[in-house]
Amino acid sequence: MDTATAAVRAPRRKARPLGRNPLGLLFSAPYLVFVLLVFAYPLVYSFWIAFHDFFFAAPGAQVDRPFVGIDNFVTALTDPAVIRSFGNVGIFLLINVPLTVVLSLVLATALNRVTRFRTFLRVSYYVPYVTASVAVVGVWLFLFNGGGLVNQVLGPLAPDPSWLISETWAMPTIAIFVTWKQLGFYILLYLAALQGVPKELYESASTDGAGAVRSFFSVTVPGVRPATVLVLLVSTVTGANLFTEPYLLTGGGGPNGASASPVLIMYQRGLQQGQPDVAAAIGVVLVALVLAVAYLQNRFAGGRD
Repeated sequence: MDTATAAVRAPRRKARPLGRNPLGLLFSAPYLVFVLLVFAYPLVYSFWIAFHDFFFAAPGAQVDRPFVGIDNFVTALTDPAVIRSFGNVGIFLLINVPLTVVLSLVLATALNRVTRFRTFLRVSYYVPYVTASVAVVGVWLFLFNGGGLVNQVLGPLAPDPSWLISETWAMPTIAIFVTWKQLGFYILLYLAALQGVPKELYESASTDGAGAVRSFFSVTVPGVRPATVLVLLVSTVTGANLFTEPYLLTGGGGPNGASASPVLIMYQRGLQQGQPDVAAAIGVVLVALVLAVAYLQNRFAGGRD
């Protein structure tokens, strides 16, 4: 009996489930502890705060934090600033998410076909993502202020008041900024997904007479569908947690709350105004809405995947 035959006839060892593999549990334990401490515990604790009369007290002080039911939610959802912040983040997501999906897929497809300067181009798109927002914000403030380069190029077509001090244009400008800054990350996701699309499919499409555009919609788009669902989910969750950009670009949600996000309102209510229970209620509502949107995205964009 030769070696190949013996290898075929040799009984195969079944892989043990993770729960029965002590070594697997050992290696996954640090990340599990990290998730429990950094994500799970704060989320559960914020739910508890949202249903109690919670306030900051001195360490070790004995305080009574009674159960108040949905009072904090009523306070939050009857606040015009809170309602407007959810509308603002809705506008942001309607601009940011489609732009992110379309631009990152188109640019990733183009970069995947480039043969010269491929590494340079990929790094160039990724640099804004890893650059600190504080550093990049200064450049955008220079570009989009009243006498900035963008207004000089547009001339009489520039909005008045200018972009970041206009109630109409403040949030769309922030959405475009975030799209530009984070585009490199999503391009890398699509580039990785494109490596898994068989080249034979493109050859078959070309044989059938399909051009570049037809191949893109018939082969590329279906081939990277799982990556598209991931991009949708990640960009939605990231956009719903918008804080740094409106805080830095518009001085904390201005003008008149036109660029305030729910997370920014949570910061103002919880830390600046000493209402952590109301801030927690806003956070619970935000989590529920994001989960609902994520479910719909996965249901209709992901299909059976």
